Formats: sequence, structure tokens, C-alpha cells
Amino acid sequence: MTSVQRIPGRRLLHSPGPTPLPDAVLHAMSRQPMDLADPRVDANLAAVEAGLKRLLHTQGDVFLFAANGHGAWEAAVENLLDLGQAVLVAGTGHFSESWALQTEALGRRVVRTPWREGWPIDAAAIEQALRDDSAHAIEAVFAVHTDTASGVTSDLAAVRRAIDAARHPALLVADVVASLAAAPFEMDALGVDVALGASQKGLMCPPGVAFVAVNARALARAEANPAPRFYWHWLSRKSELSYRKYCGTPPQNLLFGMEAALALIFDEGLPAVFERHVLLARAVHAAVEGWAEAGALGFFAQDVAARSVSVTTITVPPGTDVDALRAVARERFQVAMAGGLGPLAGRAFRIGHLGDCNPAMILGALGGVEAALRRQGLPVGSGVARAVDWLAAA
Repeated sequence: MTSVQRIPGRRLLHSPGPTPLPDAVLHAMSRQPMDLADPRVDANLAAVEAGLKRLLHTQGDVFLFAANGHGAWEAAVENLLDLGQAVLVAGTGHFSESWALQTEALGRRVVRTPWREGWPIDAAAIEQALRDDSAHAIEAVFAVHTDTASGVTSDLAAVRRAIDAARHPALLVADVVASLAAAPFEMDALGVDVALGASQKGLMCPPGVAFVAVNARALARAEANPAPRFYWHWLSRKSELSYRKYCGTPPQNLLFGMEAALALIFDEGLPAVFERHVLLARAVHAAVEGWAEAGALGFFAQDVAARSVSVTTITVPPGTDVDALRAVARERFQVAMAGGLGPLAGRAFRIGHLGDCNPAMILGALGGVEAALRRQGLPVGSGVARAVDWLAAA
């Protein structure tokens, strides 16, 4: 066997997903699974469903899947749209386009609104596209709240206002994978008909559980939809039986972890959770401002108010080997960060600051990233000092 050298300490995980797991989540997942007749299985599922409803601020139904966020996308498409029907996908960059391509691959039509690099969703473009749809062929508007690739958070209330101003019956479907449990989101108050999430980001759990929250209007649309479906079918999962809820055996250990994670979130309190994410995000933003003073790095998100509390996307000069930068940060300085996705591949790197994070972890990550930038010869100002100053004064 090839020996692997032990690295003392802990590598800091600062991708925007997966994110670090709290010890309480790891311990909860270490339990043995149970037979499906054990009443504790039902109790665990009930706790997770109730916790997600509380986190999403909804009275709707919650359906969970053994899947990632792409599975939640597919569940929305298969339940809301018949083959050949149309959906409007609001342009946010890589993830909106990925959702659009997946929707087209499933035999549905997609209307896209334009995306302007570095800027949030254009609500006016949504309103105009819906006004142009006088026949009301568009069944739903798909909107990504925080695009993990761009680090931009869009205004879902503005999207809802655009739909209402156009007097269009389209459902509003929101992807909150990268924002849930990091930024405020109130599904019912926002007029969101379907919200999609996944376990591996703000929920501080491993990848593997996706979920959708569905209001009565969207559930009625799914019930009337003749499109064939089985695993993703919401109506088949609307059952008191745990086996039916999961279309088979639930991923018990992941759900043990999710119950523990939800308890941690509510024990801290949602206002405190959101305040902590703002604090850490602003520390990272302060560091990027310091690095940018040397003229090489910058923010991809151009609208300061739209910069995400979950992840920051940082642009690099043309010709930069981002993969080499990430490898140096990970292997030499023990900080794992993410690269650019889609149109940002080779143009940016990303620092995640959501989930189980605190100021010491953020300062450690920023120190490792700054060391890697200097090691790779990229000109940078003093970002870590700017972050320290921000946190000391906050």
C-alpha cells in the first residue's frame, strides 16, 4: 500500500458546498440504522419535516429525496410541467443555465431572460417576458436565489412583483440551495409556490438529501399534470408511511444528521445565524478589497448589495492557473476553496463562508488563501489585515 503522510491539524473546508460538519451532526450520523417499523424512524422524519417547514417559513408540504440539488430541480420539472410545456428561467449565470439545460433535456421548453455578468436577476425582463406571453403558455418561473458560481443573491420579492405586475398565472419556483440557513427566506410571505433545497450547504450536513416545499397551488398543478413520473412524484410521497415518503428506504443516517443540524440552527436562533453569516461575509469582502488594491483581483459581483453571505467569487487576471492556486492553498496551506464554474472557469476562485463557520475559521482560511496567492506570484494587497480590522471593529 502507498503510505499517505499525515498532516497535523485540520484542513479548512471553504468551498460553498460541501461545508464543514459540526461535531453534533457527525455524532448523530454515527448511530446504527433502524428497521423501518421502528417508531423512531417516523419520529426522525417528522422532526426533519417540521424543522424544514420552520426554516422555510411555510405551511406547505415538504418532500425529501435521496439526491442532490439537481434532483430537486428534476422533481420540480417532472411535477409541474407536462412534456412540451414551457417554463421561464431567470438568468443568473451558471446555475440558471444548468437548470434550463436539464429542463430541456427532460422534454420541456425554456424561455430565458438575459444574464448580465456580475449582476442579479433582471426582474423587468421577467415582467416583459410574461407580458409577451399573452397565451399564458409559461407554466412557472424558475429563479435561483443565490447563484453559487457567481456569488450573487437576487431579490425574490422583486421576481414575485414582476409576475404579479404582468398579471400572469405562472408559479414561482425558487432554488434556495445556497441561501437557506444563511440568509433570510420566508417562502409563504414571499409568494413562492415551490422552494428547493439540499443538505450540503447552510444546513451543515453531507451531500445526499434534497427537498422541496410545495404550497397548495403547486400541489394542485402537480395533481393535474399528466406527465409520467414515479420516483419524483409528490402525490405518491404524500403519505403517513415512511416507506412511501421516500419511495423506498430513507437515508436514515443522513436524516439523523439533518435533525441534529436543524436543532443547532434553532438553538442558535435564526436572527443570530443570519447575523453571523453577514459578519463573516463582510470579513471576506474586506479581505478581497485589500487584495484588490494591488490591481489584480476583484469581485465578480458588481452590485455590493447583491453580494452573497454564502460565497464570494473573486476574479483573477487572464492566464492565471486557478487549479494550481487551489492546489497550493489546499496542499501547502490546508485551505480548500472552489474554482470558477461554467463561464467563470479559469477566471475566478470562490471562498465559501456559510454553515458551521466562525471568525477564527474565516481568518485562518483568508490567511491560507493570501499565502497561496503570494506563493503563486499574484500581486495582492493586505487582505487578512483588512479582515482583522473589520472583525475587531464589528
